[in-house]
Amino acid sequence: MAQAYFITGTDTDCGKTHSTVKLIHQLQAQGQRALAMKPVASGCQRLADGTLVNDDVERLCAASGQHDRALMSPYRFEPAISPHLAAAEAGIEISLEHILQHYRQLAVDADVVLVEGAGGWFAPLGDTLSIQELAQALALPVILVVGMKLGCINHARLSAQAIQASGCKLAGWIANRVVADQPRYAENLATLRQLLPAPLLLELPWEG
Repeated sequence: MAQAYFITGTDTDCGKTHSTVKLIHQLQAQGQRALAMKPVASGCQRLADGTLVNDDVERLCAASGQHDRALMSPYRFEPAISPHLAAAEAGIEISLEHILQHYRQLAVDADVVLVEGAGGWFAPLGDTLSIQELAQALALPVILVVGMKLGCINHARLSAQAIQASGCKLAGWIANRVVADQPRYAENLATLRQLLPAPLLLELPWEG
């Protein structure tokens, strides 16, 4: 069975996909076959043939060389809204077991699988289901993507605390610069390195 990690973030638009792509490239440079999943994706474009295409999923496909989008992203929704609302509008109930089946199938052909969540740790996927329950069901160590901006220290510490309280292992975190010029960036990074209970795995620059 492949080694695997669950990628979550401090918020929406903190750079989870960007960070996952960078991790894929790093693993590939080490000679490992890295595959990715984004089990739930909202904000898709509907093509003429009815296929739903999501920008994040396409970036993961391109980075990992995957072509089976239905396998890596079984739940894709057109509206760019919270997945639990998009699923409800589509009359679909997101199933953990369905996602687990896809994950197990994907893991057969990989050295490492990176499973990217949607939104933050408590983002809902249904009335009684959230990203937390998805990560718990997969039983994977978690990598936290911290969107480096004003307020990130509080968001990162709350997320790390919630991850550990859920019984999941926080394997590390990624500092991703989401603004061009964060005041006292170096000091904020140093504070997070001191306060977060896991190692810094990557520091990603602002790319515009």
